Amino acid sequence: MDTIASLFSFITTPVSWIIVQFHSLYGAIFGPDTGWAWGLSIVSLVILIRICLIPLFVKQIKSTRNMQALQPKMKAIQERYKNDKQRQSEEMMKLYKETGTNPLSSCLPILAQSPFFFALYHVLSKIASGDEIGVLNQSLVDSARQAHIFGAPIAAKFMDDPSKVEALNASLTDVRIVTAIMIILMSASQFYTQRQLMQKNVDLTVKTPYMQQQKMLMYIFPVIFAVMGINFPVGVLVYWLTTNVWTMGQQMYVINQNPTPGSKAQDQYLQRLLKSVSAHDEVRSRRKRTVVQAIVAKGADRNDNERRFISGLAKAGLAAQADGTVIKNEAAVVDAEGGAAQKRQQPKRQTKAKRQAGTTQTGAAKSSEGTGSASKTSLQKDKPATGRARAGSSQGDAKPNTSGGTTGSARQPKSGQRKGPQRPKHPSSKK
Repeated sequence: MDTIASLFSFITTPVSWIIVQFHSLYGAIFGPDTGWAWGLSIVSLVILIRICLIPLFVKQIKSTRNMQALQPKMKAIQERYKNDKQRQSEEMMKLYKETGTNPLSSCLPILAQSPFFFALYHVLSKIASGDEIGVLNQSLVDSARQAHIFGAPIAAKFMDDPSKVEALNASLTDVRIVTAIMIILMSASQFYTQRQLMQKNVDLTVKTPYMQQQKMLMYIFPVIFAVMGINFPVGVLVYWLTTNVWTMGQQMYVINQNPTPGSKAQDQYLQRLLKSVSAHDEVRSRRKRTVVQAIVAKGADRNDNERRFISGLAKAGLAAQADGTVIKNEAAVVDAEGGAAQKRQQPKRQTKAKRQAGTTQTGAAKSSEGTGSASKTSLQKDKPATGRARAGSSQGDAKPNTSGGTTGSARQPKSGQRKGPQRPKHPSSKK
């Protein structure tokens, strides 16, 4: 590590000068030899560096999203030219050139921080040995050696031997407790930042090897930093913990305000935007109008989140315009209300048990009704016949014939004719 740090010795003078300037400010408040003065100087160094790296961070975000979008095309090129590596590389470079994507852009912030990181490591190593470096003279070096952060000197390491720690006026137990806590926080912040990126700010509809690589890095990076952290001085751990916290906050801001299209974060952002627009009937900021304008310009290429947003505007009686504004749309309100009314008028679906019970009751009612009708019809048919039989009987009794027969309707039936009352003949039939 010392050999690598010596390679960046050219930048130790600017780094030491920045630390001295911040130390003069915080030393006037907390005291020149306190851990607060030197610790906050390192924290301020990190913040200054990260502010300068914001343009690179924005470029990293764009490059990462372009790489996610290009993964299906890259996979197709690899499968098409899997036996010709040279042609495969040429097609990849052509694809990068056409889309304006640089694969190294996603690593720019880390690469840009590396010189400052190793320069700070070199400075703290010289402070631990009591040597002057950069603009740090002997008095400043002695002041830094006396500075303790929660009982641990800023130049002490987890793996230092007890004699070296005692030379810095501290105990090995305090040093190891403080460094262990910082290493855990450093690894946890790294893991949470990567996990937040994978869960919320990735388009889950596109399954690519890039996502698997990011998922592996989510678990590998914290382990790497934990192993390397035991060889870092306390001041370097302060530097790295601060930059991880900065990255986590910066990532949260980007996820909430500029999420990846198709991701869970975009759905949450558009839902918040829909509530705001519906409440005020307007898009209230230029940045939000730019978002709405981009969604309108996509047309049929919108993803599911953007379609739900446009549908939600229509239900609220609003229509998005090409310039990012919204206008009243009464037709959408009428359609939405009509659809809701029809939906309310639809009967509730009955359960299977209720439908079967209703079918059984209906069948029983129809059966009883059919039985009653049949009985009634039978009675109606039997009643005239019985009346005619009674009339014939009374007439036969009243008019007896001398030959022992009956006259009129009570005459004897002919051979082959059925007994009982006969059906009267039609007037037009022959007798």
